[in-house]
Amino acid sequence: MKKLSMILSIFILCSCVSESNNELTIYTSRQPQLIEPIIEDFYKDTGIKVNLLSGNAQELMERIDIEGEDSAADIFMTVDAGVLWQASERDIFSKTDSEILENNIPNHLRDPNNQWFGFSKRARTIVYANDQFSESDFSTYEDLSKPKWSGKLCLRTSKKVYNRSLISSMINEYGFENAKEVVSGWVSNLATEVFSNDTNALKAVSSGQCGVTIVNTYYFARLLGDPKYDNLSIFWANQDDRGVHVNISGAGILKTSKNKANAKKLLEYFASEDAQYFYASANKEYPVIDDALIDKSIKSWGKFKEDTVNVSMLGSLQKQAVYLAQEVGYK
Repeated sequence: MKKLSMILSIFILCSCVSESNNELTIYTSRQPQLIEPIIEDFYKDTGIKVNLLSGNAQELMERIDIEGEDSAADIFMTVDAGVLWQASERDIFSKTDSEILENNIPNHLRDPNNQWFGFSKRARTIVYANDQFSESDFSTYEDLSKPKWSGKLCLRTSKKVYNRSLISSMINEYGFENAKEVVSGWVSNLATEVFSNDTNALKAVSSGQCGVTIVNTYYFARLLGDPKYDNLSIFWANQDDRGVHVNISGAGILKTSKNKANAKKLLEYFASEDAQYFYASANKEYPVIDDALIDKSIKSWGKFKEDTVNVSMLGSLQKQAVYLAQEVGYK
């Protein structure tokens, strides 16, 4: 059996895993500090304790498979709909019937079979150097493949799931060959080698190495307030057609959970208006329900039209996205 190389931490109220009906355990790839305030409030409101075990998403899914019926996990929580789709393909989730979840979470941000649900939105859009360009220079993700952007584009590696999901969305919208042409144009327009993360791509734009990039908005939000990044501006892509590419963080109840009723209560709690604000704001993300407050640091960016294709597609087309990136040399 493969040895799992994993750094695992258990947080919140208990240092051991319990099978008590008044306790829950979440296996999560999210940073614990983004979740802890919510589950502390949940405990205060319900008396139900929550244990967090954190680690790499792929390793956690493998752990769930190995543990089988003996798993202490009740909920698997992670980022990116592609990863949640993989988890459902591994048959680790159970279907969750909940009027609250169905009413509060839009159809396109949850599994069609209600096996997992999105609890925050992660918009991936264009950020540009406002000392080189103006808002009128931009329109779509696809436009960045045109020759006029030669030597002006910076991108994060295609090995990161966020870009694979963006490519998946273009395959869904335009077909494989047309999406391939777009991504090939991106590669031709690169000003530098691809970056390992969005933050470094943003810094490259700010420093003048390139003029534009595509990032998750919360990476940009983390730079706000630092004057040396005042030359960066956001642009909402594709507002005249399908809208901005949106991904999620989300969770589902495991089919091996011994405490599905309380696990459902916790998911419903995450979908409440107050919890939505705190959960999304912790990482400068967007809540999934319309009435929830938005963190003030990103509210000034204004509203945007988002792509409403069901995010499960980001997983089902992931293999094609990987193949496409390899075909055009997008490292």
